[in-house]
Amino acid sequence: MTTLKFTKMQGCGNDFIIVDYGEFKKAGLNMEDFAKKVCNRNFSVGADGVIVPFLGQSNDVDAEWLFYNSDGSTAQMCGNGMRCFTKYLFDKKYVKSEEMVLKTGSGIIHSQILKDGQVRVNMGYPILEPEKVPFKGKECINAPIKIENNEITINAVSMGNPHCVIYTDDNVDDLAVGLGPLLEKHEMFPQKTNVEFVNVISREEIKVGVYERGCGITQACGTGACASVVAGVMNDLLDNKVTVNLPGGKLLVEWNGFVNGYIEPIFLTGPCEYSFVGELYL
Repeated sequence: MTTLKFTKMQGCGNDFIIVDYGEFKKAGLNMEDFAKKVCNRNFSVGADGVIVPFLGQSNDVDAEWLFYNSDGSTAQMCGNGMRCFTKYLFDKKYVKSEEMVLKTGSGIIHSQILKDGQVRVNMGYPILEPEKVPFKGKECINAPIKIENNEITINAVSMGNPHCVIYTDDNVDDLAVGLGPLLEKHEMFPQKTNVEFVNVISREEIKVGVYERGCGITQACGTGACASVVAGVMNDLLDNKVTVNLPGGKLLVEWNGFVNGYIEPIFLTGPCEYSFVGELYL
């Protein structure tokens, strides 16, 4: 019987199955079908996504990945997954430096393992141009859209993947369950979208409920945390260094907005841990 070795990791409860490309090649798997099956929490390992590392593909980067959501769709970027990916590469000695240059579907990412074991990721530049999110509205910040015959105000932000951010005084976890699926597939987002509902605790702290594109309710979303802070800074609700409380834990997001007319990169810092390693019978 064919077996496949894997590693299970999580960042703030956002969990991932990591399988080296050589294992996939040996098993002759269709990656999309495999992701759907192995991420099933009732009949297999269970996870929010699958990460497949590639090594030696380019002299310009230390490593690159393929990333699959639990529904088999691909994703360009994942902040929590990137932190797990960074630690995995270092611990396996695939990359010897604690500072890495990594390639994703959304471009080049720089990450660093800190002395306390947390991982800090330069998430690149948030995108606030509607056609590049992509979003069909005229503006990304404080944009009106209709849902269930009501007009609500949203913020469309891309972190290499699209996000719909809503600031609210209501319970963010209830909203994620109730409105998340409707907004994920809203016609204003032609490639669907991740959805974040945000409560402001202070200018330095927020609480976020997440409905991820291709996954549903998750314990955390790194790109969603970043998008939430971008929207908050743009609306003058937040300062430049923000603790983001998610169901699975806390993340630190730093963004200086625009400096001298130029947009600044956004940084995400948080934990990542091993859950277990295993061998899957195919």
